[in-house]
Amino acid sequence: MSIEFQVPDMTCGHCVKTITGAVNQAAPGASVAVDLPTHRVTVTGTDQADKIEAAIREAGYEPSRV
Repeated sequence: MSIEFQVPDMTCGHCVKTITGAVNQAAPGASVAVDLPTHRVTVTGTDQADKIEAAIREAGYEPSRV
C-alpha cells in the first residue's frame, strides 16, 4: 500500500528531514520517499494514513492526501 501527500510548505532539506522523522516515528518500518520539487511525500508499507497525516501536521506542516 502506498499513501501520497502533497505538502506545499515543504521547501528545503530541513523540512524533508523533519517530515521523514515524523513519519518514521508514526509508522515504524514504513518507507518514506520525498520529492522536494513537487512537494510530494510517498509512504509505503503502512495503511495508517490518518496517523501519518497527523504526525506531519504536528511537525508543523500542512499535508493533504493525494
